[in-house]
Amino acid sequence: MPKRANREGSVRQRPDGRWEARIVVGTDPATGRPKRRSIYGSSQAEVRKQLTKLTKALDEGTYTEVNKLTVCQWLDEWLSTFCHNLKPLTKASYSVIIEKHLKTRLGGIKLQDLRAVHIQGLYNSLIDEGYSPKTVANINGVLSKALSDAFRQMLIPFNPCDHCTLPKKVKKEIKPLTDGEIPLFLDAIENDPLKNAFAVALFAGLREGELLGLSWDNVDFEKHTLHIAQQLQKEKSRNARYYILPTTKSGKDRTIMPPDICFKYLHAEKVKQLENRFAAGQAWSNPDDLVFTNPLGEHIAFITFWKHFKVAAEKIGRPDARPHDLRHTCATICLASGADVKSTQTLLGHSSPSFTLSVYAHTSQTMQADTARRMQSYFDSLQKKA
Repeated sequence: MPKRANREGSVRQRPDGRWEARIVVGTDPATGRPKRRSIYGSSQAEVRKQLTKLTKALDEGTYTEVNKLTVCQWLDEWLSTFCHNLKPLTKASYSVIIEKHLKTRLGGIKLQDLRAVHIQGLYNSLIDEGYSPKTVANINGVLSKALSDAFRQMLIPFNPCDHCTLPKKVKKEIKPLTDGEIPLFLDAIENDPLKNAFAVALFAGLREGELLGLSWDNVDFEKHTLHIAQQLQKEKSRNARYYILPTTKSGKDRTIMPPDICFKYLHAEKVKQLENRFAAGQAWSNPDDLVFTNPLGEHIAFITFWKHFKVAAEKIGRPDARPHDLRHTCATICLASGADVKSTQTLLGHSSPSFTLSVYAHTSQTMQADTARRMQSYFDSLQKKA
């Protein structure tokens, strides 16, 4: 008698009168032995129908093993096992999203019972509660990654996030300092202890973490370059500590050449720091050799940087301005002065030139208008010669 193929299954009537079908659904990774699944029903026809459905799922690769995992249990397992190699800050942000939004709203649902309607309901309610489309997109990003890994582990037959509709993102208007506000801002920070930090942020276009995490060994006064390879970060938890993350937001180091005036402020900070070190004596502590520190050599807290900036912003009539707007100002000046997009992308550390253009579309449009005027002037001169 020929041997039955694994996925043909076997059907028999049990002593209790019920019908049972048994089929091999895979191999146990621990023992290497076949894994079998039983299907029960009140009639042979019912069992054979279920067996045919299961065989089709095995053939199409959509079969998932029956399990009682809840969404909450899977998210805990996913975060600890599948997010092990993430950057600390990224993993911490995932944890906040999971605890604050996903567990509280979806955690009690069985993983295999989770459907798009549950997830869409979550997203809709978040928007109704005032959360931004960007926040909802971030939450979706975490959940979708977790469910994609669940699908690859054959715990669910598909990713229900694929069938959800995200709210449309509203692009915030960028408000860099104007040409008239820049000199006013430099005057406003003249007596501020963080003057040099604000000036370097303006002239080099660094992110706050990159600026406050900049170390002296990455400043080359001879070549007038800055090597951006790390950033200051703060844990997202109670009693959070600051630490140096040895990478940039894009994950790639970059060497930039800001204008000479930037190094004037860096030199002033060098002199100031030497004076502070001498005054602090044994109390001085700057283990990371940071460029911008307090009088004892400690890092500058983000909230401190923010508060000092807001004082200067109020002085120039821009209470709406944020520290990050210094970076926007640098980028806008760079493009408006005629720099090519690739050079601007490198300066800012963006992932691609297209991203730079998308962020600063208003500036690129101004550049296009200037180019059109220059071309028109050139053609006019040709006509006059003719």
